Amino acid sequence: MKKLLYIIIGLSIITSCEDVIDVDVPNGEPKLVIDASFEIYLDETPVDALGGVRLTLSAPFFNDGVPTVSNATVFITNLSDNSIINFVESLNETGFFIPEDPNIIPEFDIDYELTVIYEGETYKATTQLIPTVAIDNVEQGDGTLFDGDETEVIVFFTDEGNREDFYLFDFDFNLYLPSEDRFYQGESFNFSYFYEDMVGGEQVTIKILGIDERYYNYSNILIEQSEQDGGNPFQTPPAQIRGNIINTTNPDNFALGYFNLSEANRFQFTIEE
Repeated sequence: MKKLLYIIIGLSIITSCEDVIDVDVPNGEPKLVIDASFEIYLDETPVDALGGVRLTLSAPFFNDGVPTVSNATVFITNLSDNSIINFVESLNETGFFIPEDPNIIPEFDIDYELTVIYEGETYKATTQLIPTVAIDNVEQGDGTLFDGDETEVIVFFTDEGNREDFYLFDFDFNLYLPSEDRFYQGESFNFSYFYEDMVGGEQVTIKILGIDERYYNYSNILIEQSEQDGGNPFQTPPAQIRGNIINTTNPDNFALGYFNLSEANRFQFTIEE
């Protein structure tokens, strides 16, 4: 992997999980994997909504390929008025479903229910749009860690003091860091992280996503298991980690993956020489 992320030892924004999440040894029949993650950029004009529903099947642990799923029905229901957002398979990516109407933007404090119908069984998950805060600034520092040639980048943001927040930082290159605000509740905060093998002039996009506590715990486990050694840990769980998706037809045949709606904020930064 070209880029590696090193977090400062003792950085307090990483903490251990508090909720129990089932982890099973991956074996038996393939299971449906539903990666339904959305990023909503309400601070941008026009509002930008990224993401979709990626359907795959869990593969044996040592298999290189990941089977995709196309023969499924996918939609999201706004439970406040029972309106339906239908999804169609992308022409550019097998097994990736996108909204028929990309102009529908989710709202806060409303329950949204994802439905996936596959091989006669119905899978459902419910969530809300989770708020975030802005990235105030990003600066390049001159600190290093192990090899002495890492590139330090310092992220500044201000936590909202009137709620309990959980965040997922996306540092580009499929590198992620979950964080909770109990150590910096309502405060301006900054922290450093370090890239390896960066060159002057290279651009990175740093994001902060609002997530709920359960997705925070889920993200911690996925990142820990994947060890961020290549690829996106959220696309294919390395072990059978239960998310928030329920098989309402046959509960024993549970799906892997997660349904998440995040308000997001992004900051583009150019690495200096």
